Amino acid sequence: MSELSKEQLLDAYRMMRTIRDFEVRVHDEFAKGGIPGFVHLYAGQEASATGICMHLNDQDRIASTHRGHGHCIAKGVDVIEMMAEIYGKETGSCKGKGGSMHIADLDKGMLGANGIVGGGPPLICGVGLTHKMRKTDGVGIAFFGDGASNQGTTLESMNLATVWNLPCIFVVENNGYAEATSSEWSVSCDNYADRAAGFGMPGSNCDGHDFFAVYETAKEAIARARSGGGPSFIEVKTNRYYGHFEGDAQTYRADKEVEKVKAERDCLDMFRKKVTDANLLEHSDLDQIDKEIAALIDESVKQAEAANEPSAENLLTDVYVSY
Repeated sequence: MSELSKEQLLDAYRMMRTIRDFEVRVHDEFAKGGIPGFVHLYAGQEASATGICMHLNDQDRIASTHRGHGHCIAKGVDVIEMMAEIYGKETGSCKGKGGSMHIADLDKGMLGANGIVGGGPPLICGVGLTHKMRKTDGVGIAFFGDGASNQGTTLESMNLATVWNLPCIFVVENNGYAEATSSEWSVSCDNYADRAAGFGMPGSNCDGHDFFAVYETAKEAIARARSGGGPSFIEVKTNRYYGHFEGDAQTYRADKEVEKVKAERDCLDMFRKKVTDANLLEHSDLDQIDKEIAALIDESVKQAEAANEPSAENLLTDVYVSY
């Protein structure tokens, strides 16, 4: 914690607060009927995306999941454009054609959220091979959930990354449920990180409610990849606050399970307590960020609601590539 400057600590809190407020607002606006399609919210998992992406730059690439808003924000995608994309407007990150599950920004190294479970890891092997062949120190990060951890695409990608010694990090965000199925029923080991040994790569796990635990774990894996040490596997043990999708009643979860996590393990509350107790930041510093982010999210919704929908004549633009 002490190695981070005041500005870095403020940036970390700002990023987590942005993700949280963005997701809460999307939850509220979706309930009003203003957002088309489905959304899968990242609230509760903010420390994971933030703790990992703070080590990255624009040359580094990440691949995300259907629950991708947090990864987008942590990788630097514009919040105003993201909200417009979720509303399906032409001012969106993908001009309103991708929606919640397919937000991307290649300039920021965000290869996209992905509606295909386990679709990200193969892309990251391509990223890793590119960096290796071009002799850069860039890395690729694949985020996926506990459900995707059992997909063949994920396991094959882990094997390939080791065989080719690629600068890839595989991050399973274990929030305990693959849709409605508890990981206790669907995974053969207590710690996903134990699987890494079978692929010849180091594996580690960390408390996904603790930004500093995630930050330190990611720091080691990313430095190893940049220096030519090959791939790593990280399990982030976390919780999501909302259902698998908006409208999910979460009847598969224990009574008061989410409320207990919010009261005792909320990542923003834990961060605030640690940095203020250590006199690294003042409550007023964090309160000011809260105000700034609240205004930003309000503005993002205002602009999204006012923007135009994509026109019919542009329906097929940006869809096909001519080589």
